[in-house]
Amino acid sequence: MSGWVIVAIIAIVVWGIVQISRVRHRNERGILTDKEGNESYAGQATDTEAQREIEELRERIKVLERIATERNSVDARETKRIASEIEALRDKQAD
Repeated sequence: MSGWVIVAIIAIVVWGIVQISRVRHRNERGILTDKEGNESYAGQATDTEAQREIEELRERIKVLERIATERNSVDARETKRIASEIEALRDKQAD
């Protein structure tokens, strides 16, 4: 074999090893590459961060459920009806 062929083979092997180590290192750090070669950060959250975020989302859902049900409850409708009657009486007195 020629000396240049050996150099080319060694260069290809080294390039392959470098590429494999880059992919492993990126995956460990949460960097993902799509088919087009675009890189994006996936961010690996720790278990405590994930649990904290889940708890915050649960609290938000509870608040949203309370807002949605309070507006349609019997008490809320009764309060609106009474308020509209009061406004109607005020309008009659102003005339």
